[in-house]
Order: sequence, then C-alpha cells, then structure tokens
Amino acid sequence: MSFPLLTATAALPALGAVATAAVPAARRVAAKWLALLVSLATLVLAAIVLVRFDPGGSRYQLTESHSWIKDFGVRYELGVDGIGVALVALTALLIPFVILAGWHDADPQETGNRRWRPTQGFFALILAVEAMVIISFEATDVFLFYIFFEAMLIPMYFLIGGFGDRAHEHGDEVAATQRSYAAVKFLLYNLVGGLIMLAAVIGLYVVAGNFSLQEIVQARANGSLHMATSTERWLFLGFFFAFAVKAPLWPLHTWLPNAMGEATAPVAVLITAVVDKVGTFAMLRFCLQLFPEASKWATPAILVLALISIVYGALVAVGQRDIKRLVAYASISHFGFIILGIFAMTTQGQSGATLYMVNHGISTAALMLVAGFLISRRGSRLIADYGGVQKVAPVLAGTFLVGGLATLSLPGLAPFVSEFLVLVGTFARYPAVGIVATFGIVLAALYTLVLYQRTMTGPVKPEVARMPDLRVRELLVVAPLIALLIFLGVYPKPVTDIVNPAVQQTMSDVHKKDPQPEVEAAK
Repeated sequence: MSFPLLTATAALPALGAVATAAVPAARRVAAKWLALLVSLATLVLAAIVLVRFDPGGSRYQLTESHSWIKDFGVRYELGVDGIGVALVALTALLIPFVILAGWHDADPQETGNRRWRPTQGFFALILAVEAMVIISFEATDVFLFYIFFEAMLIPMYFLIGGFGDRAHEHGDEVAATQRSYAAVKFLLYNLVGGLIMLAAVIGLYVVAGNFSLQEIVQARANGSLHMATSTERWLFLGFFFAFAVKAPLWPLHTWLPNAMGEATAPVAVLITAVVDKVGTFAMLRFCLQLFPEASKWATPAILVLALISIVYGALVAVGQRDIKRLVAYASISHFGFIILGIFAMTTQGQSGATLYMVNHGISTAALMLVAGFLISRRGSRLIADYGGVQKVAPVLAGTFLVGGLATLSLPGLAPFVSEFLVLVGTFARYPAVGIVATFGIVLAALYTLVLYQRTMTGPVKPEVARMPDLRVRELLVVAPLIALLIFLGVYPKPVTDIVNPAVQQTMSDVHKKDPQPEVEAAK
C-alpha cells in the first residue's frame, strides 16, 4: 500500500491540535512553537502533494478508498483534482502566518482569564480547523465531506466567542456580549444550512444508493442513474443553500461582518481566507458535478444573487466606520465575483473563480493581518481614530497600501488576473451581467483608497504619534504574502496550469461549451 499522503496532510494538524492542547499550563510558549512547527510540517506535506499532482493525469489523484460504514455505503474516500490541490496548498500556506500573527493574542493578559489555558486552546483550535478544512478539500465521499463541513463549526465557534478582539469602543463587558452574539449567529446560520444539506445528502443516497462522488457522476454519465427533474432540483437547492451560507452569498451573509468584526485579526483571516472557501469549492465539486441540469436551471437566479453580493457588499463597505467590518463587506463583494465566475459556465469564468479563491485568500490575509497589527497598536477598530500613520510607521502603511491595492484588483497584483478572467468569462455568455459586475471594481477602488486616506494620510493624531513600525515577527508574516501577491500578479501560470484541466472536466460534466466569439463576415 502506498503512503496515504492525503490522510497524513489532514491528520498531522489534527494530531498537532491534540498535542498542543495537552501542553502543560506553564509551558504556553512551548505550545506556540509546537503549533507553528506542526503547521510548517503540514505545509511541507501539502507541497509534496502539489509536486506529486500531475495536471495532465487522471482527474482525481493520490486517491485513498476504504470501507467505513458498509451498511450505508459510506466510504473513507479521498482524492484531489486541480482545484482541490490548489486550495489544500492555500490552506497549508496561510496557517503558519495565522499562528505567527496571533502569537500574543491568547496570552493570559490578553484573554483576561487565568483559570484555564487560553494559549494552548487557541492554537489547538486553529490546527483543528486546518485539519477539517483540508480533509473537506480532499473528500470524494459526500457523507465524509458533510461530516467535516459541519465539524469545523465547533472550533470556529470557540475561536470567535472565546478569543475575540479586545479593541472595542464600548469596553470589555459589551465586547464579550457582542463576541458571544457573533459566535452564536455564526453557528446558527451554518447549522441551519448544514441541516438542510443533511436532508439533501440523505435524499441523494435514496436516489443513488451510495455516497461516492465519482461513482454517482459516472453512473449519471453512462445513463445507469436517472434523477427526475424535480428531485434533482430539490437536491441541488439543499446542497447549494448550505454552500451559499458558508460562502457567504447575499442574503445569507449577515453572520460574516459580525464574526470578522468581533474575532481577532488572525481568526478573521481563518474565517474568510480559509473556511469560507469550502463553500465556493463545494459549489464546483458537488453542485455542478452531481446536479448538472439543476445547476443550469438555477444559474439565472444565482447570477442575480451574485451581482447583488458584488454591488451591495462594496456599497456597504464604503460607508463602514470599523476597519474589520469594512474588510468583511469587501469579502462579501469578492465572493460574489467568485460565484459569478462559477455559474457563468465558461472555462475563463471558472478558472478565474478558482484563481480568485487562491488570490483572495492571500490578499485578504495580507490586508487583515496588517490591519490587526495597526489595531493592536492603537486599541481601536474605528477608522476615525487614525490619521497620519504613514509618517510614523511607513513600513506598516506601505504594506497596508499594497494589501488594499490587491483588494481593489490593481493590475500587477494577483487578484487582478482572477477578476479579469471572471469578467471575461461572464461577458462571453452574459454581457449585461458582466457590465453590472464591473461597478464592483469602481466601488472597490473607492472604499480602499478612502480607507487608506483616512487612516494613513493627513495630520498625525496624538494617539498614533508614538506608534511603532512593524516588528520582525510581523514582517515575517506580511513580507511573504506581499511577495506572493506580486509574483502571482505577474506570473499566474503555475496556478492556472493546475486548475484548468479540472475546470475543463467540470464544464464537461455540465455539458457546457464556451460560446464562440461573433466575427463579422468579411464583405
């Protein structure tokens, strides 16, 4: 038997979470280093998965399959396609930066609680989330995916509710109440979506007789499995609803600004750059492959919802007073672009959407982590409490600017390529939709540049006059992310070469071909 590389990539952070939680109370620094080393070892395994993956090979590679619950046809099945392997690599890449950025976020003086081990718990929960997200990207058994899709809510709930941002304008008691509210809202929204999906998973089993993604797709392709039109549509809606909550898609988005606003900056990155990607990934892997006809039937309505997300998220971001909530609403707008690309049903759109998932993860991590460093220095999330920061902390201001410019998809930075592909793919099939979506770009420039102007330029406010610049640990977090944004902005080919074959196969599953350009006949 070959080495179970995919299992190891998910099992290592899971075991690391247990080991980190077990570190004695007096050894909290050791817990930090253990978590960081485990995340780096997981990154090495993810890199091996990436190197061993052959874009020109079979659709699912490094596969593992073992009987699990035989009576119900549940198997432990793993495999990665180009889309999955790119997101596994993204997850493994970001977690070490999340841990480094949150190095002091769970110290006893920060949590205000000396009766338990907050440091060990904080880093153990981060590793637990990493393990569950990675196996969600690898699972090719629908039931196995569902278990971890839901299970990741538990550590995220405690990370939001137990380790919230202490930079609150109304004091610690109100902050604790709002953290609890944000954590419960996050949990309830996602649980409702998960319960609806569970009904659809059971319905899929009744129709197909098993949970294997590959077997169901193959049976539908060769005609041995037939779904009634109404059945397929109901099952699609059950799956899509859960993924739209996780993504999040308007109007199911309202939990995200609360969660990101009340969480620490590293946990906010974990939410939007890592966990939320499971929702958009699952639309590509499960909705389109399992229910191709229903996906095409629902496309007009989903495109409208995606457009609303793009414009609404950007408009609300313009009016935000809170830095972290501004980034949250910007992410809602960006997820609208991702979903738009997926359901444009073109290779450019879906390639752009997948690339957008990767690039959005990197750009949002860069911007939010620098924002977190800024907030920790001033002790406030309010934009109005800043001014003139670039004069006292030029490196912090410069990295904040690059992260912001990536968020507005400036040419030369990674998100531009993905946003351009999404718009090209959308224009090819739905020109009117593409025109409306471009307004999101204009609004992104507005909220990003206004944020920078109000916080970094102008007279130096007395409260920021002695603000220190980025320290070595913080530079180790930000510099690689900035370098990646520039590299992938200039040369995205390494990622597109991996994801394009998987996108072509997904297009084949839904029986869609790219529209041919209209060329005026020569007179």
